Amino acid sequence: MRRFGYAFSIVFTTLVAYAILVWPGWAAVPFLTDDTRLVLPLLFFSMVVSVAINVFLIVRDPAWLRALGDAVNAAIAIAVGVRVWRVFPFDFADPWPLVARILLVVAIVCSAIGLVASLVRVAVASTRPGEPRPS
Repeated sequence: MRRFGYAFSIVFTTLVAYAILVWPGWAAVPFLTDDTRLVLPLLFFSMVVSVAINVFLIVRDPAWLRALGDAVNAAIAIAVGVRVWRVFPFDFADPWPLVARILLVVAIVCSAIGLVASLVRVAVASTRPGEPRPS
């Protein structure tokens, strides 16, 4: 069942990347500014990494590797959140800029919590007897 989830994530992430980069493209979204171009490379990188991690997990998914993949995704999500905060490529009417910034802070904090939790899971999983260990 987990492998189905990994495959679904690959397909979904690929479709979202296609929608952002090709059709209809990010420029079709009326509240995004031209500064969105400054966020896209890191966002696209996060999508490529997510797809790669899920491909690995389809082949083999020990607990430590799942946790490590979650940690990598969380770290990149923090970087994307901080980049979006700095660039803020949105054109909203008041009070929505404040709401968007609050949501960005929540997303960054949740990603940081997820990163710590994932690193703990890596440590715990790598000490379990019978669990394949990272090399």
